Amino acid sequence: MAETVVLTAQERKVYGTRVARRLRQQGLVPAVVYGHKEATVSVSVPGEDLLRAVRHGARLVELKQTDRSETALIRDLQWDPLGHDILHADFTRVAADEKVTLPVPIILRGTAPGLAAGGALSQAIHTLTVECLVTAIPDAIRVSVAELQLEQAIHIRDLKLPEGITVKDDPEAIVVQIVHKAVEAETAVATPAAEQAEPEIIGRKDKEEEEAE
Repeated sequence: MAETVVLTAQERKVYGTRVARRLRQQGLVPAVVYGHKEATVSVSVPGEDLLRAVRHGARLVELKQTDRSETALIRDLQWDPLGHDILHADFTRVAADEKVTLPVPIILRGTAPGLAAGGALSQAIHTLTVECLVTAIPDAIRVSVAELQLEQAIHIRDLKLPEGITVKDDPEAIVVQIVHKAVEAETAVATPAAEQAEPEIIGRKDKEEEEAE
């Protein structure tokens, strides 16, 4: 389960691109907190603390302000073009008994014996959409490929999930498989480089979509 991180939040009453830029120069990240039929509040949080939390797989945070403290889910992150720094964050208020639906990364474990037989590993799905209590959000879904032979596949239906986790994706979808190297090469040639999808940075938005902050 992902950890809950405490972040000091300062309310913002002045907005705009220039203000947001000054906050970032001070090591702060502009953010908004919304949900639970309460007013949306603009805040700033320490950039290094937020970045460290995200890199360690944290999804829940405790936002501590002068007069209040509330639990929130990291719902969305806007990154710089290189994916190094967080430019803006969206937090959603949550309760301990509340269920949420969100993406969780897949991590492969082990070495597939099918590789020694001349195969190549092909991972088709890198994240799963899961539903669970906010207190039971996994940092990742770990999938063992230690018994995967040549021409065998692991489907979503085959995954061993932590208790209380429900996957919302198609159970018949293939997560990972061992294919013949020739097949993998043909697939790569058939997809021109210009058409290959750019690696996605979770939560990144285009600068044009940046809100007024």
